[in-house]
Amino acid sequence: MSDHLNVHLETCDWVLADGATGTNLFNMGLAAGEAPEFWNVERPNDIRKLYQDSVDAGSDLFLTNSFGGNASRLKLHDGQGRVREVNRAAAEIGRDVADGAGRPVIVAGSVGPTGEIMEPLGTLSYADAVEMFHEQAEGLKEGGVDLLWVETISAPDEYRAAAEAAAKADMSWCGTMSFDTAGRTMMGVTSADMVKLVQSLDEPPVAFGANCGVGASDLLRTVLGFVATEQTLPLIAKGNAGIPKYVDGQIHYDGTPNLMADYAALARDAGATIIGGCCGTTPEHLRLMRKALETRPKGKRPTLEEIAERLGGFSSVDDGSSKVAPAARTRRRRRR
Repeated sequence: MSDHLNVHLETCDWVLADGATGTNLFNMGLAAGEAPEFWNVERPNDIRKLYQDSVDAGSDLFLTNSFGGNASRLKLHDGQGRVREVNRAAAEIGRDVADGAGRPVIVAGSVGPTGEIMEPLGTLSYADAVEMFHEQAEGLKEGGVDLLWVETISAPDEYRAAAEAAAKADMSWCGTMSFDTAGRTMMGVTSADMVKLVQSLDEPPVAFGANCGVGASDLLRTVLGFVATEQTLPLIAKGNAGIPKYVDGQIHYDGTPNLMADYAALARDAGATIIGGCCGTTPEHLRLMRKALETRPKGKRPTLEEIAERLGGFSSVDDGSSKVAPAARTRRRRRR
């Protein structure tokens, strides 16, 4: 399968990815605890709208509705036997939307974590993880995705298993981890650790980076950590739209479209090539992110102080990438 992302990167300085999947599906009526992957079969028109809204907002790349489409996650809904079905359907809808866009649009097959802890801390073996990821990858491949998009991983062995599964499926892939615990992943991986992990893989990703986490500021600090290693692969920045907060029993994100426009420009200036949003990011956010990337001239690499001033402070004093503490911890942002 041709690598459409590499072709795009040969002619463009940046790629605008999509926004949230869960947030936007909840806005369409997805119930808490419901498996969104089943909507690929049961409510395909809603999934088509999810993809089309991102394309209409300016995304050059969007992820399929298959984040939890592995056997372990689907088993929670008695759907472990439907892995190929729901992943293939997610990809087929995406392929149709992309082919009708009238411009090059990349369909990335979302592959989230298994939700299990790998041995020796947990019970999931490496071989079983590879098998689960491979089954999902084959379904996405059958449906016509351009590449796999492994995301929100926290454990190095799970990242390796996903990489091996992509190779078994003969698919190009990208891979992000979520640095949501004091600038590290839940399993303690720092930005520098991830670079070493990526460089050790027999089948490295086309691009790698960070997604989700606890806010745009923290995510850009992680991107700067990647850049400091002087590695050469394209970097991904896919941060949440602000900080998650519980309001009336539901999670809301406080990042405005204007804030995410600032984030997109700062991500580009920090060294990211593929820039999108994660939780809380709507088409309205994406439109202003696209406008910022198109109209704001590229600036110098931002400092931690500048990021804190523009987007708000960091959730922790340190992220493990440097002995120098970042400027601000507070979540206050400049007024708009």
